[in-house]
Amino acid sequence: MSQPPSSGPPDPDRSPSPWEPPPGHDPSSYEPPPEPPSYGPPSHEQPPYEPPSYEPPAHQQPAYGQPSYEQPGEPPHGQQWGHQPPYTPQTPYGQYGPPSGPRAGGTNVLAILSLVFAFVFSPIGIVLGHLAKRQIRTTGEEGDQLATWGLILSYVITGLGVLACCGWIALIALAGNNGPNY
Repeated sequence: MSQPPSSGPPDPDRSPSPWEPPPGHDPSSYEPPPEPPSYGPPSHEQPPYEPPSYEPPAHQQPAYGQPSYEQPGEPPHGQQWGHQPPYTPQTPYGQYGPPSGPRAGGTNVLAILSLVFAFVFSPIGIVLGHLAKRQIRTTGEEGDQLATWGLILSYVITGLGVLACCGWIALIALAGNNGPNY
Protein backbone atom coordinates (compact mmCIF):
# COMPACT_ATOMS: atom_id res chain seq x y z
CA MET A 1 0.00 0.00 0.00
CA SER A 2 1.38 3.44 -0.87
CA GLN A 3 1.57 6.33 1.48
CA PRO A 4 0.20 9.75 0.63
CA PRO A 5 2.86 12.31 -0.23
CA SER A 6 4.11 14.28 2.69
CA SER A 7 3.60 18.03 2.77
CA GLY A 8 6.96 18.72 4.41
CA PRO A 9 10.37 19.17 2.83
CA PRO A 10 11.62 16.22 0.73
CA ASP A 11 13.66 13.60 2.48
CA PRO A 12 17.14 13.29 0.86
CA ASP A 13 17.29 9.54 1.62
CA ARG A 14 13.96 8.79 -0.11
CA SER A 15 13.74 8.39 -3.92
CA PRO A 16 11.35 10.76 -5.68
CA SER A 17 7.86 9.50 -6.42
CA PRO A 18 6.81 9.23 -10.06
CA TRP A 19 3.55 11.04 -9.19
CA GLU A 20 5.27 14.08 -7.73
CA PRO A 21 6.63 16.76 -10.04
CA PRO A 22 10.39 17.13 -9.94
CA PRO A 23 11.74 19.95 -7.77
CA GLY A 24 11.73 23.30 -9.57
CA HIS A 25 9.00 22.28 -12.02
CA ASP A 26 6.35 24.92 -12.72
CA PRO A 27 3.18 23.31 -14.17
CA SER A 28 1.95 26.69 -15.47
CA SER A 29 4.90 26.91 -17.90
CA TYR A 30 3.77 23.82 -19.87
CA GLU A 31 3.97 24.21 -23.65
CA PRO A 32 2.37 21.66 -25.96
CA PRO A 33 4.72 20.04 -28.46
CA PRO A 34 4.85 21.74 -31.85
CA GLU A 35 2.56 20.31 -34.53
CA PRO A 36 4.17 18.54 -37.46
CA PRO A 37 4.53 20.67 -40.57
CA SER A 38 1.67 20.53 -43.05
CA TYR A 39 2.64 19.85 -46.64
CA GLY A 40 -0.64 20.82 -48.22
CA PRO A 41 -4.34 21.01 -47.52
CA PRO A 42 -5.69 18.07 -45.52
CA SER A 43 -7.10 15.46 -47.82
CA HIS A 44 -9.13 12.40 -46.95
CA GLU A 45 -8.50 10.77 -50.32
CA GLN A 46 -5.58 8.46 -50.71
CA PRO A 47 -3.78 8.21 -54.03
CA PRO A 48 -4.48 4.99 -55.94
CA TYR A 49 -2.15 2.15 -55.11
CA GLU A 50 0.47 1.46 -57.72
CA PRO A 51 2.45 -1.74 -57.23
CA PRO A 52 6.19 -1.25 -57.48
CA SER A 53 7.62 -2.17 -60.83
CA TYR A 54 10.04 -5.05 -60.82
CA GLU A 55 12.96 -4.88 -63.20
CA PRO A 56 15.51 -7.67 -63.25
CA PRO A 57 19.04 -6.50 -62.57
CA ALA A 58 21.20 -5.76 -65.58
CA HIS A 59 24.13 -8.16 -65.68
CA GLN A 60 27.37 -6.68 -66.90
CA GLN A 61 30.28 -8.85 -67.85
CA PRO A 62 33.79 -7.64 -66.94
CA ALA A 63 36.06 -6.73 -69.83
CA TYR A 64 38.14 -9.55 -71.27
CA GLY A 65 41.15 -10.31 -69.13
CA GLN A 66 40.04 -8.13 -66.21
CA PRO A 67 38.93 -10.05 -63.14
CA SER A 68 35.86 -8.82 -61.31
CA TYR A 69 36.54 -8.25 -57.62
CA GLU A 70 33.81 -7.61 -55.09
CA GLN A 71 34.42 -5.33 -52.15
CA PRO A 72 33.61 -6.61 -48.65
CA GLY A 73 30.12 -5.57 -47.59
CA GLU A 74 28.85 -5.22 -51.17
CA PRO A 75 26.35 -7.66 -52.64
CA PRO A 76 27.61 -9.98 -55.39
CA HIS A 77 27.23 -8.83 -58.97
CA GLY A 78 23.69 -9.22 -60.26
CA GLN A 79 22.17 -9.37 -56.77
CA GLN A 80 20.44 -6.33 -55.39
CA TRP A 81 19.58 -6.28 -51.72
CA GLY A 82 16.17 -4.99 -50.71
CA HIS A 83 14.40 -6.17 -53.86
CA GLN A 84 11.80 -8.86 -53.45
CA PRO A 85 10.42 -11.11 -56.17
CA PRO A 86 6.90 -10.31 -57.34
CA TYR A 87 4.11 -11.38 -54.99
CA THR A 88 2.19 -14.53 -55.88
CA PRO A 89 -1.19 -14.66 -54.15
CA GLN A 90 -2.11 -17.71 -52.11
CA THR A 91 -5.17 -19.73 -53.12
CA PRO A 92 -7.71 -20.48 -50.40
CA TYR A 93 -8.00 -24.00 -49.06
CA GLY A 94 -10.00 -26.33 -51.26
CA GLN A 95 -9.60 -24.34 -54.47
CA TYR A 96 -7.48 -25.20 -57.44
CA GLY A 97 -4.42 -23.18 -58.22
CA PRO A 98 -0.83 -23.54 -59.30
CA PRO A 99 1.13 -26.23 -57.48
CA SER A 100 2.75 -24.93 -54.34
CA GLY A 101 5.68 -27.33 -54.15
CA PRO A 102 8.91 -26.99 -56.06
CA ARG A 103 8.50 -28.42 -59.53
CA ALA A 104 11.29 -29.62 -61.73
CA GLY A 105 11.11 -28.16 -65.19
CA GLY A 106 9.99 -30.11 -68.21
CA THR A 107 8.15 -33.30 -68.97
CA ASN A 108 9.42 -36.68 -67.88
CA VAL A 109 11.21 -38.36 -70.79
CA LEU A 110 10.12 -41.86 -69.77
CA ALA A 111 6.47 -40.76 -69.94
CA ILE A 112 6.95 -39.63 -73.54
CA LEU A 113 8.79 -42.85 -74.41
CA SER A 114 6.01 -44.90 -72.80
CA LEU A 115 3.46 -43.33 -75.12
CA VAL A 116 5.70 -43.84 -78.18
CA PHE A 117 6.53 -47.46 -77.36
CA ALA A 118 2.83 -48.23 -76.82
CA PHE A 119 2.57 -48.21 -80.63
CA VAL A 120 6.05 -49.56 -81.47
CA PHE A 121 6.52 -52.44 -78.97
CA SER A 122 3.87 -52.28 -76.27
CA PRO A 123 5.49 -54.49 -73.56
CA ILE A 124 8.34 -51.98 -73.33
CA GLY A 125 5.71 -49.21 -73.16
CA ILE A 126 4.25 -50.89 -70.05
CA VAL A 127 7.64 -51.03 -68.31
CA LEU A 128 8.49 -47.42 -69.24
CA GLY A 129 5.05 -46.22 -68.11
CA HIS A 130 5.48 -47.70 -64.64
CA LEU A 131 9.01 -46.31 -64.33
CA ALA A 132 7.78 -42.88 -65.44
CA LYS A 133 4.98 -42.88 -62.85
CA ARG A 134 7.49 -43.67 -60.08
CA GLN A 135 9.90 -40.93 -61.21
CA ILE A 136 7.10 -38.36 -61.47
CA ARG A 137 5.99 -39.11 -57.91
CA THR A 138 9.51 -38.60 -56.53
CA THR A 139 10.77 -35.68 -58.65
CA GLY A 140 7.52 -33.76 -59.22
CA GLU A 141 8.06 -33.50 -62.97
CA GLU A 142 5.22 -33.09 -65.42
CA GLY A 143 3.96 -35.87 -67.68
CA ASP A 144 1.71 -37.91 -65.39
CA GLN A 145 -1.10 -38.00 -67.97
CA LEU A 146 1.32 -39.03 -70.72
CA ALA A 147 2.52 -41.94 -68.60
CA THR A 148 -1.07 -42.94 -67.82
CA TRP A 149 -2.09 -42.92 -71.48
CA GLY A 150 1.09 -44.78 -72.39
CA LEU A 151 0.19 -47.48 -69.85
CA ILE A 152 -3.44 -47.71 -71.01
CA LEU A 153 -2.55 -47.99 -74.70
CA SER A 154 0.32 -50.41 -73.98
CA TYR A 155 -1.93 -52.74 -71.99
CA VAL A 156 -4.73 -52.60 -74.59
CA ILE A 157 -2.40 -53.21 -77.54
CA THR A 158 -0.55 -55.98 -75.66
CA GLY A 159 -3.89 -57.61 -74.79
CA LEU A 160 -5.04 -57.44 -78.40
CA GLY A 161 -1.71 -58.93 -79.53
CA VAL A 162 -2.01 -61.81 -77.05
CA LEU A 163 -5.60 -62.49 -78.21
CA ALA A 164 -4.48 -62.45 -81.85
CA CYS A 165 -1.66 -64.92 -81.11
CA CYS A 166 -4.00 -67.24 -79.18
CA GLY A 167 -6.56 -67.07 -82.01
CA TRP A 168 -3.90 -67.83 -84.61
CA ILE A 169 -2.66 -70.83 -82.64
CA ALA A 170 -6.23 -72.10 -82.19
CA LEU A 171 -6.91 -71.72 -85.92
CA ILE A 172 -3.78 -73.70 -86.81
CA ALA A 173 -4.66 -76.42 -84.28
CA LEU A 174 -8.19 -76.77 -85.63
CA ALA A 175 -7.06 -76.79 -89.26
CA GLY A 176 -4.44 -79.44 -88.53
CA ASN A 177 -6.97 -81.85 -86.97
CA ASN A 178 -9.52 -81.63 -89.78
CA GLY A 179 -7.09 -82.18 -92.62
CA PRO A 180 -7.47 -84.96 -95.22
CA ASN A 181 -6.72 -88.46 -94.02
CA TYR A 182 -4.77 -90.57 -96.53
